[in-house]
Amino acid sequence: MARGNTRQRIQDVALELFAEQGYEKTSLREIAEHLDVTKAALYYHFKTKEDIIIGIFQDLARPIDELVAWAAEQPRTLETKREILRRYHKALLAAAPLFRFMHENQATVRDLSIGLTFKERFIALNEFVQEPEAPMKDKVRAVSAIFTLHAGTFFMENAEGDPEEKREAVLEVALDLIDQAHKGQ
Repeated sequence: MARGNTRQRIQDVALELFAEQGYEKTSLREIAEHLDVTKAALYYHFKTKEDIIIGIFQDLARPIDELVAWAAEQPRTLETKREILRRYHKALLAAAPLFRFMHENQATVRDLSIGLTFKERFIALNEFVQEPEAPMKDKVRAVSAIFTLHAGTFFMENAEGDPEEKREAVLEVALDLIDQAHKGQ
């Protein structure tokens, strides 16, 4: 198996185990056993569990980094803000396993370097969807649009209903909030 595929397989299995058992309760030995490889083979790719999670985070967060870079170059129009939310929603859906891990392991994530990095990305996106001079209600609406994407993406998966309909509803509510925030400016 090619090095890139092995690395990806390690990340996939580790993330699954971290989500199931918790980060702290999962050992490198267990990851190696689930992969049917030796610990030495695992060490060839990753020295620590944190190295694994950092690699996962970098891969799955790349679209968010690209979104932040794109947003920085765009005019602060309603359509730009709407597009930021649409792209962020898509990135969240693609990175769902990572964000599920982060949610279920919040205390651990705070201690890992990815916790701060994620917070920085969130703050950057928030700055692009709200205006500095906006009334407080509209600032709350703008940040609530982003939180709606988070909450809706992860908490609605357990709600009854068609998955696609739930995803569309979450995005629609987030877009409604940004529309309301923009009207007040």
